Amino acid sequence: MRDKTQTNSAAAGDGLIRAGAIVFFVGAVATLVTVAPLLLDTTPFPTYMFGLSMLMGVGFLIAGAGVFQSIASGRRRAREGS
Repeated sequence: MRDKTQTNSAAAGDGLIRAGAIVFFVGAVATLVTVAPLLLDTTPFPTYMFGLSMLMGVGFLIAGAGVFQSIASGRRRAREGS
């Protein structure tokens, strides 16, 4: 048996990475929707829409936290194994 962890099992941090990706894409869509009126010379959206564009950065940070959690979990497993 090569490893006790199955390839389809969820590792530590996977949930944060998925949640961060979803938040990032919501922010990306909000950014496109917010910038489109500026490029098309129409009435711009209210200011709070620009705030929704910040979700891209928030999603990136959430996914980064998941990556670091996954790294820490892998290091703990490696330390326990040796």
